[in-house]
Amino acid sequence: MSEIELIEMPTENEGSNESRLLGIGSRVRHPEFGDGVVINASLNTYTITFMRHGIKEISTSFKGLEVIENVELYSDLVSLSLVEKKLINILRRWSDISENVRIHPKWQGGTLILQPRDKNLASKEVPIDQFFHKIVMIRDRLRVLEQKINSNDQISDAEKLNLQQYITRSYGSLTTFNLLFRDKEDYFVGEKGER
Repeated sequence: MSEIELIEMPTENEGSNESRLLGIGSRVRHPEFGDGVVINASLNTYTITFMRHGIKEISTSFKGLEVIENVELYSDLVSLSLVEKKLINILRRWSDISENVRIHPKWQGGTLILQPRDKNLASKEVPIDQFFHKIVMIRDRLRVLEQKINSNDQISDAEKLNLQQYITRSYGSLTTFNLLFRDKEDYFVGEKGER
């Protein structure tokens, strides 16, 4: 990619702080770089391919950019919801912070009964919410272990791969408990699926 230049761009109303937003495919003319086409747009910058000067990044507030043909900006290209989901996934993957994982409503307030084969021995009752919390803690600890292994410079790539396979098999062993989770994205996934 050629050099990136950040410049100020005018608003449609000279005295206003509102900036016009150009959609991808808009044709523009820059006083120095000539004619170009917007190939990417964000809140602060446009990435524009100029015919004779290559790709440049121009501030949305640059005053010298003439719009030859404006293509409507599609506001739904990246939704706030999608950005939020991606950010949550990144935070889950790279932090020790436990997330708020919800139990399926049909199990809330339920009881897990452990009944020994010998009827002379007492059974054990465990609140399913408490059991679910323990399962989530195991999953979170496995994720942290996975990240610590992958970020450790003293472990060879072959050893990392070997340890990763054990973690993946551990996830697979825990898939039985997926029925407790409300949301499918919180499920355990073993070797046959993707996490």
